[in-house]
Amino acid sequence: MSSPQDDAGAAESGTRRPAGALEAEVMAALWGGDGPMTAADVHRQLGDGLAYKTVLTVLGRLHAKGLVDREPAGRAHAYTPKRGPAELAAEQMNAALRRTGLRTEALQHFVDTLDADEQAALRALLDSRD
Repeated sequence: MSSPQDDAGAAESGTRRPAGALEAEVMAALWGGDGPMTAADVHRQLGDGLAYKTVLTVLGRLHAKGLVDREPAGRAHAYTPKRGPAELAAEQMNAALRRTGLRTEALQHFVDTLDADEQAALRALLDSRD
């Protein structure tokens, strides 16, 4: 079942956002900001025809998930990401590995998708742990 947030902007483009894409866009806007941002700030930065209320709902969900901090800012709230993009990506990768009983196979498939430079970077990181 779709939600208004999943379909936001979809009517204009005739396509639907993949699951989590809108949250990712909002997080990217917050990461790109110079400090705490209100829903109005995020709404302005996204500027792709999303309803203000949709942005507010997504920020509320991100706060409920523990991904952003929220502080009063006048009659509104200002939001700040709790983690940077790399840290959040690592947490998501670890969560995906925990969900499967085939961790080694999942890691193998992941490594197979890396280009030579990424494999070299991964190898160097692993070697530095020894």
